[in-house]
Amino acid sequence: MKKLYIIVLLAIIGMRVNAQTAYITNYYSNNVSVINVTTNTVTATIPVGSYPAGVSVSPDGSRVYITNYYGSSVSAINTVTNLVLATIPVGSYPDGICVSPDGRRVYVVNLGDSSVSVINTATNTVTDTIAVGSWPIGICVCPDGSKVYVTNGTDSTVSVINTATDTVAATIPVGFGPYGVSVSPDGSKVYVTNEGSNTVSVISCATNTVTDIIPVGSNPAAVAVSPDGSKVYVTNLNDCTVNVINTDADTVFATIAVGGYPSGISVSPDGSNVYVANYSTNTVSVINSTTDSVTTTITGFNKPTAFGNFISIYTQPVGIEPQRMGEAGIEVYPSPNNGKFQVSSPNSQVSSIEIYNLLGEEVYSTTNFKLQTTNNIDVSSFPSGVYVVEVRTENGVEVRKFIKE
Repeated sequence: MKKLYIIVLLAIIGMRVNAQTAYITNYYSNNVSVINVTTNTVTATIPVGSYPAGVSVSPDGSRVYITNYYGSSVSAINTVTNLVLATIPVGSYPDGICVSPDGRRVYVVNLGDSSVSVINTATNTVTDTIAVGSWPIGICVCPDGSKVYVTNGTDSTVSVINTATDTVAATIPVGFGPYGVSVSPDGSKVYVTNEGSNTVSVISCATNTVTDIIPVGSNPAAVAVSPDGSKVYVTNLNDCTVNVINTDADTVFATIAVGGYPSGISVSPDGSNVYVANYSTNTVSVINSTTDSVTTTITGFNKPTAFGNFISIYTQPVGIEPQRMGEAGIEVYPSPNNGKFQVSSPNSQVSSIEIYNLLGEEVYSTTNFKLQTTNNIDVSSFPSGVYVVEVRTENGVEVRKFIKE
């Protein structure tokens, strides 16, 4: 039997599960639709909190965070099981949301409180609250994680948060009614939609000043930058269009008709397609980025909003060689085992341990463990096979495998 499972393990070494999925918040039905980006079909529906609006996928693809606008909370979703792991209380009317590049923090704008909540992803608790401008809506983090940009809707400003101190380091005047915000992949520019003035402000990250103003359509809202940084996509609520901006010249070179009241936009990981959530027509438009035309319209939503980065960027390892995502030094041994194994965490505090079979089904979960020590786990009731252990610490998520004989 041991030889059989070693052969099975060798056969799946290098296998990866495609995590390129889109998560669309349905504002009126209090759930999230999961779209397979390859087939453009809805594969699951996840119940969340009251009136979900904003969405952000963690850099490792393991979590999706959803703002519940009238629930004053954030839902943390496990992307393997499509289950809500935690519901985190935040401020009033949370809207825009983004995860830090290292996956350790989530930043949430609270529109009603004029603040930003900072969530520790290891404990799923708010660790800080930062006062910003009036009526904050959109938010993004620089690629190096050093700055967070927040649009203040009624101040016509952008707050720049220093993430080392969790304080506002600068306030930048922009156009009237700033709404969406997105940063270029190289961290050099920030693009801000100004809903009231039908423009996009271009901010230099180096100087925190506006370097250009680009005219766009009527009531621009969501904004996304392509993975190669060559294009910026802007949704225009009243025009039911998407403007495409050339980042070399910072000018609009294409306008694409989409569904009604396009509220959210994201680009697929390879840059080939752009997904647009159309609030009033209950659809998602799929744009081919080469032809700048809509190739597919996905139906079956209920006031889709999807404000933020809603497409998973990375692929996830399943049942393969251990992948280190932090510095916790996690060890899972022995493997193969006869039903009992140990999880050692000498360098970090563990917040949860979850085990999955190769179908992606959660078969074990615990938060009852000793910190910074060795934890004994009994899986003698499990069928023989290969399993994946997901260990969450304050340093992130580490994935290990074991064989149960």
